[in-house]
Amino acid sequence: MKKGRILIVDDNQGIRNALKILQPAYFAQVELISSPKTLVSTMESFRPDVVLLDMNFYTDINTGNEGLYWTGELKKMYPNVQIVLFTAYADIALAVEGMKRGAFDFIVKPWENEKLLSSLNAALETALALQSGNSRKNSRSEEAMASGNMYWGTGAAMSHIRRTVEKIAPTDATVLITGENGTGKDVLAQQIHALSLRKNKPMVCVDAGAITETLFESELFGHVKGAYTDAHADHSGKFEQADGGTLFLDEIGNIPLHLQAKLLRALQNRTISRVGSEKQIPVDIRLICATNMDLEMMVAEGRFREDLYYRINTMRIRLPSLRERPEDVMPLAERFLAVYAGKYRRSASVFTPEAAKLLKAHEWSGNIRELQNSIEKAVILSEGQSITAEDLSLERIISPGPGSKQTLDEAEAQTIRKAMARCNGNLTLVAKELGISRPTLYSKLKKYDI
Repeated sequence: MKKGRILIVDDNQGIRNALKILQPAYFAQVELISSPKTLVSTMESFRPDVVLLDMNFYTDINTGNEGLYWTGELKKMYPNVQIVLFTAYADIALAVEGMKRGAFDFIVKPWENEKLLSSLNAALETALALQSGNSRKNSRSEEAMASGNMYWGTGAAMSHIRRTVEKIAPTDATVLITGENGTGKDVLAQQIHALSLRKNKPMVCVDAGAITETLFESELFGHVKGAYTDAHADHSGKFEQADGGTLFLDEIGNIPLHLQAKLLRALQNRTISRVGSEKQIPVDIRLICATNMDLEMMVAEGRFREDLYYRINTMRIRLPSLRERPEDVMPLAERFLAVYAGKYRRSASVFTPEAAKLLKAHEWSGNIRELQNSIEKAVILSEGQSITAEDLSLERIISPGPGSKQTLDEAEAQTIRKAMARCNGNLTLVAKELGISRPTLYSKLKKYDI
């Protein structure tokens, strides 16, 4: 018995004609439109269970931004509706990004009817289960499974860090976490909070490098109504929101010098005043900071206040790069594989010997975050019980000859160039893949003249 309503959005008349012939034989109702301009009104009138959505709607424009935008919008407006993306081969990276934004699956053009129908049927079953309230929710979120639980590994360096964390977590000592991008500094901060006496209070995370200078005070300290043009109501800042709990300032090295004094004053006095008010508000926070920058050098060069550096550096923990803990690559990869196979409903549960060899040989300049992103994409692209070397899309490592040596800057520049090529120059996707903010990416592009 045919069931379900399918909405197809594609600007190609030939594709719509082909699907118009194919789909009604398998689904109860099928609607076809040529443009997302009428998408919202059609969603309201037709109420589809599944949307088959093209990624591009303009000739010679293959950014996929429209498909990504409408994926996000539809999932916000109709969370139970399942979206299957329709994409050309060159748009696979964008399709993967679409799945991260909530799409159920993606189909590559030209398509195989059997695979298309299988994907749409699976999406339909999921949509109907959600509508009937029979969907099963995981007891632990993806974030908790993939990121929130610290994986300590078996190496001596991580064992030492674990013992240190167990000693300092129950105290209110300020902690500075250092290490390269992608080593898990934010995860370690969460672990410290979870083991602290403040664990039942909020942990408020702030990407200090992403806050614009004009909004710095408002974001951290809050504002009162009328403090500036768009201040239509009183707003509590991150310090107040973290009262009684933990304030995590990530990328603290990116805070401009002239704003560091205001942060230092708040940390010294343990009081803040909202923008537009002189009233002093006491705050009780435990501070954890993180950075991938060399703060000592920045202090010496006058780019970071020495008094602020000593204020945040009561206890210091340096997280090693993944290159320094090669024994943890496969356990982490297997952990991520289990998480994403469940999330994306894939059957893959093991790595082929060639894939495992490739994982162990890869340089992992982006550390754990690069590994996590690589496994996530491999799971999405996988079709069988195993993750293959082709699924991983990693370049084989060619061992350097005797006497050759690649500096960290050269390795970082090479990693960014590879990411730029994979993402077709889309800086948003490049930043997301590398696990860095767009401002950080811009500075690195300028640094390496990319």
